[in-house]
Amino acid sequence: MKWIFFAFVVLLLLRAAGKAKYARVPKGGINESMILDVNGTKQWLNIYGTDRTNPVLLYLHGGPGEATSHIDYAFTRKWADAYTVVTWDQRNCGKSFDCKQNSTPLSKELFLADGKAVTDFVLRYLSKEKLTVFGHSWGSIYGANLVQEYPHCYDCFIGAGQLVDFSENEAALLRQFSCWAQNDSETQAIIDTLDPQQPTPEYFQKRNQLLEKFGYGMMAKGRDYNLALTLLFNPNYSLQDWLNFFHRDMAVYFDFLASEELKAFSLKGKNQYAVPYYNINGDRDFQTNYQLAQAYFEQITAPHKQLFLMENMTHGLLESDSEAFSAILHQIAAIQRKK
Repeated sequence: MKWIFFAFVVLLLLRAAGKAKYARVPKGGINESMILDVNGTKQWLNIYGTDRTNPVLLYLHGGPGEATSHIDYAFTRKWADAYTVVTWDQRNCGKSFDCKQNSTPLSKELFLADGKAVTDFVLRYLSKEKLTVFGHSWGSIYGANLVQEYPHCYDCFIGAGQLVDFSENEAALLRQFSCWAQNDSETQAIIDTLDPQQPTPEYFQKRNQLLEKFGYGMMAKGRDYNLALTLLFNPNYSLQDWLNFFHRDMAVYFDFLASEELKAFSLKGKNQYAVPYYNINGDRDFQTNYQLAQAYFEQITAPHKQLFLMENMTHGLLESDSEAFSAILHQIAAIQRKK
């Protein structure tokens, strides 16, 4: 029992030291967390950067409903010498989760209103005229719609693991599964049970298991940071936050995935951008099909557009090779500075 107590005390001391380290404010920079009133809800964001004069980047996490605030400081801070990075837990997920707020149906109008409200706050708070929107996965289709709706607020759009159309993406994935399965009748029988029109938790569980089976899972190459230490040292999560994290209710998001409101986000036929358009995709990403993203990219008209393809990368490109991903973001920042 003494050893268990001793180990627990050491763990608490390690957490306190790690948390204090990552809670520091860089000299001349910023490291602030806050809860905003956004369209009748409480939503959390963090602002981190090493130089407050840098351009601002608003990071839109994926899902929908899968906030990354429990881990994302491990990779987003690698961008913080080029951008002041704003990480935001979208409505009713991550540190923004509140069971009392979970009854409001999600809609495109509501998501866009939230995005605009957060954008307006960040611009005022940091005294900026425009910011960069960067979205991953669901965040990429969300961000693209946000930029098209309010182009005057943004200096460019960056999408990673670009999603173009959910229904088309899932249909392409099922065809890919059948191609990989070949003559494996047992696996094909599992594939035949998948219905993208019924995106239940069981659907995504089977879908993701098949991606893993064929070697195309989100983290097929693992993470290039220590997950356990990242969770332990998280400067933004309290014990209550972790309790909320493990007891969150995703029902409202699964309702959204099966609704016409998700279909309204489709980018098919929406290929006009008033700001520069950048894409960063993995050449082994079939979770959000990189080939569909490339085909969409070719149709785009924008003041400037550029596509970056990361070799041997699946959907988790931000985390599997965060250094290479960060280098691309720095390259984009340099291109934008010259404009």
